[in-house]
Amino acid sequence: MKKIIAVIFLSLLLLSGCLPSVEKQDEVIQEDQEQTDEKAIVPNYQISDSYYRTLIPFEPSDTRGMVLWRLNTRYDSDEFEEGLLRIAQKTFSTDKYIFQDGKYLNKETVQKWLNREFTSEQLKERDLTEAENLGLNPPLSDDADQETIEDHSIYLSYLLEHNYLVKSDENKVKLGGVAIGLALNSVFTYTYDGVEYKKTISDQELEKEGKNIAEEVIRRLRQTKGLETVPITIGLFKQMEDTSVVPGHYFAFATAEKGTSLDWKDMNEEYVLFPSTDAKKNYRDDYNKFESFQLDVTQYFKNYSGIVGRAFYIEKELQKLSIDIHIQFYGKAETIGFAQYITGLIEEHFPDEWTVEVNVTSSTGQEALIVKEPNMDEPFVHIY
Repeated sequence: MKKIIAVIFLSLLLLSGCLPSVEKQDEVIQEDQEQTDEKAIVPNYQISDSYYRTLIPFEPSDTRGMVLWRLNTRYDSDEFEEGLLRIAQKTFSTDKYIFQDGKYLNKETVQKWLNREFTSEQLKERDLTEAENLGLNPPLSDDADQETIEDHSIYLSYLLEHNYLVKSDENKVKLGGVAIGLALNSVFTYTYDGVEYKKTISDQELEKEGKNIAEEVIRRLRQTKGLETVPITIGLFKQMEDTSVVPGHYFAFATAEKGTSLDWKDMNEEYVLFPSTDAKKNYRDDYNKFESFQLDVTQYFKNYSGIVGRAFYIEKELQKLSIDIHIQFYGKAETIGFAQYITGLIEEHFPDEWTVEVNVTSSTGQEALIVKEPNMDEPFVHIY
């Protein structure tokens, strides 16, 4: 009973904490790229140092939704955006900068940049000028054979823009910086003579081509009105194959403070599937903890049908473990009992410093959510 009351209390606390307080909002005037003034609200309340405050009302980018159909999986699209927010924090601190969806690259521009570069013959056929030849992927003639196609992989899958605003005086905000994410294909899929082929792109090739594309993107952004001198941070994201059950990751980033020069820094991030051969080989201690947790789940609940974990590592240190458990339930009481049992296993098997999230699902949908973070006295449990 104590835990159920605590769950209700925490739910109300989280809900009230997420609601904006009228007394804690600043009205500001935003100077946009057309030098016109627009009124907006900046909430003073901030959930944590890991999140940016956002202008209200929220104005989505013109490219909103494109990321979902340009990237192979929902795992990739989520991490592509969340990872760019982490990269941005290396240059634009959350206590000083305010997040805004990208406003400088519209849908038409992004679509053109994602194309292949046209050959001179293709430009003539389409009655286009060289200035309209904006594709950032390698050119390919219309009569290319299979070997030529494979040698001219499509590297850039998507380009994402985030803007970061800063207060210029007491009641005005202006653009303070831009973050750009480049989603790159680790597998190039193409069709020749009606047959689908796949070519794995090596990490070395992906890094080389990704950096070349990034340099051209920076050059073009500097020619965009409003972006001539602001700091621009750009990250390279390795997208996984469409059959992958773990997301890709950013592997390099750089910042151009004013000009176009980029000083690249490597990133050691990765997602690892539990259970898997890679997890057992590279993270044996963590693998053993997960295996022990899995064994206890299967031992006491025979309706279990699958447990999958996705561990996120930075510099080989586990940052978060997300676990999906699919099980067949026959009543609400069984759901509550299972959630309580899983909560105890989390505290028993996983270290206090780990962030662990467990999603319990059945054939009818989400059944329970359990979250344990390092600063929690006990896990948060929600029964749907």
